Amino acid sequence: MTTNQQILLAGASGVLGAHVTRALTAAGHTVTGLGRGPANGVRADLTDRDALLRAVDGRRFGTVVHAATALSRPPLRHRDMHATDTLRTDGTAHLVEAAGITGARRFVVESMVFGYGYGDHGARELTEDDDLFGPPGTTPELERHIAAMRTKERLAFDAPDLEGVSLRFGLFYGSGGTDALLPLLRRRALPVADDRGRVLPWVELADAAAAVLAAVERGRGGQAYNVADRTPMGFGAHVRSVAEEFGLPRPMTVPLWLLRPMSYAHVVASSSLRVSIAKAERELGWSPRFASPREGLAALAGHS
Repeated sequence: MTTNQQILLAGASGVLGAHVTRALTAAGHTVTGLGRGPANGVRADLTDRDALLRAVDGRRFGTVVHAATALSRPPLRHRDMHATDTLRTDGTAHLVEAAGITGARRFVVESMVFGYGYGDHGARELTEDDDLFGPPGTTPELERHIAAMRTKERLAFDAPDLEGVSLRFGLFYGSGGTDALLPLLRRRALPVADDRGRVLPWVELADAAAAVLAAVERGRGGQAYNVADRTPMGFGAHVRSVAEEFGLPRPMTVPLWLLRPMSYAHVVASSSLRVSIAKAERELGWSPRFASPREGLAALAGHS
């Protein structure tokens, strides 16, 4: 894809969207935000198909990026994910239509490594050749979240006349994301469980934005790419690292079962998976600046 593209970015006002806007703009692209807020160049709700199609009528874009989320803070219960699930299904279907109206050739979507399924995946690194699936014993709520991620990718890949690219991100941290944890840690209001060997992929937000830029410019249509750093870390270990790097009280460690009332957070804390980023490095020319969350958090806190 050529540089100096006109790019429509759904979710430009979100935490990831702000980083993506900076990365795309710095590379010479022109970014138009799509969302409900007044700061967006195209104001529309992704779940309102007719209003969205009216809003983009007469506009021209080379690439559409779907990074919209309904989350304003970390999800704790399953219901906190429901609006984002809808953006991944209905919102994506509507945005694919809108992309066609604008003449876009490329459609890049934000996904997550949890599309591989919640639960314990063992020590093997998952690659993009592994199907998106839910582990045995998955609940209807978990299947709802996973199915929404599957649908988002399928809609991107199957869209006629569009080159769909999906980025399966690790858990986000960094400027604009980690900040939400700091007040909770100051009050010791964020208990964590003992990871007991469980680890998860993480990616710093500016690194994630660089992967979006790489997908816009070099991603292959119909392909998914894992995007994470090189050092998986347990959820509890990550939160404890945040406290340590920012000089905040160490969070209380509690038995995992005590997190069950926070149903979604409990599932995340009890999951374990690793992913390979070899494909993103090989095909996108992308590599994380920070090899581990420790390095990224130290830089964020100003220690390096």
